[in-house]
Amino acid sequence: MTQLHFTLNIEDIQNLINAEVKNNMAKTILTKLFNELMEKERDEYLENEAYQRDPNRSTYRNGYYERDYTTKIGTLTLRVPRTRDGKFSTEVFERYQRNEKALLATMLEMYVQGVQVRKVSKVIENMCGKTYSKPFVSSLTKELDEEVKQWRNSNLSGTKYPYLIVDVVYIKVRENNKVVLKACHIAIGITEKGNREIIGLDLSASESEYSWSNFFEYLKSRGLSGLKMVISDAHKGLVKAIKETFISVIWQRCQVHFLRNILSKAPRKNTEEFRTDIKSLFKIQDINLARKMKYEIFLKYENEKKFQNCLSTLDDGFEDAFAYLANDVIHSRLRSTNCLERLNEEVRRREKVVSIFPNEDSAIRLIFSPSALGDQSSLISTKVGL
Repeated sequence: MTQLHFTLNIEDIQNLINAEVKNNMAKTILTKLFNELMEKERDEYLENEAYQRDPNRSTYRNGYYERDYTTKIGTLTLRVPRTRDGKFSTEVFERYQRNEKALLATMLEMYVQGVQVRKVSKVIENMCGKTYSKPFVSSLTKELDEEVKQWRNSNLSGTKYPYLIVDVVYIKVRENNKVVLKACHIAIGITEKGNREIIGLDLSASESEYSWSNFFEYLKSRGLSGLKMVISDAHKGLVKAIKETFISVIWQRCQVHFLRNILSKAPRKNTEEFRTDIKSLFKIQDINLARKMKYEIFLKYENEKKFQNCLSTLDDGFEDAFAYLANDVIHSRLRSTNCLERLNEEVRRREKVVSIFPNEDSAIRLIFSPSALGDQSSLISTKVGL
């Protein structure tokens, strides 16, 4: 029997599979895979490919019939090939029942690892009882890549996203025989009903004003509309790109990053009271009360030299960090980029598995797999409750 060797831990793979159950994209991919395999089976039965002339053929193609087939990820509507002699019968269904977990795991691995064709070939061989050529398996992978491409370029105009949360996570990619860092730009859109959706991811050489401007223009070209506020950290290039790309849109500085920035400038010893006061300030959700407490903090610590850098930083970024309180709808989850942390952790976890991606295509498969294939509720909090 063919032995399967997965680079991913099988428990992790199964957890990913369980998260895919309700996702239409996974059903589309499996449907496409089944249809291609059955088409290949019919070609082998007829001993010729479509439109190939053969005077010695014993029978001909006779179209398709639809069949609903239930799997772990839902019911698939498949196009089952027929022949005029009525003798052709696919073996895909029978073998799939015995190898469903292996096939689903391999489909996910196609995205997570940049797919090694021989691994996919082994699983398909085990499932179908036949050996398929590398070009055939590669063609399946390319079709899966097309599904990711469609998600990346999907139309956003049907939904308004008043709030946009953006961040960057870095991964290692091998490029021109050397290892380089690539910046993955990530965007989560919050709808008018408070639902959070991953609406954009893209790779760039680095994080800069130019890369962020391109990323925002990419979102706009897909129909991003109704934007009122962008939540992010205070990267200078990012902030400038936000203000130049989205005119009259409020920029909310991530309070979590800002709080860390303030406290990092304070001495480690004998500053417990100061740290408590600063943290209490960031719990306030009334702009007037926040300004009042800020004033009281300045009065309390302005004569202590060790806190001058902290107070200066607080003063410079205070209004941007509390900008969400000037919004029509006030919600504490709009004050930080924390909802992106779970997604970032997933990207880093998968990066740890492969260490260095062999090329940008394999990196794209890793990064886009949770959004193009996965259940987003496992990666972000999908409801803000506006």
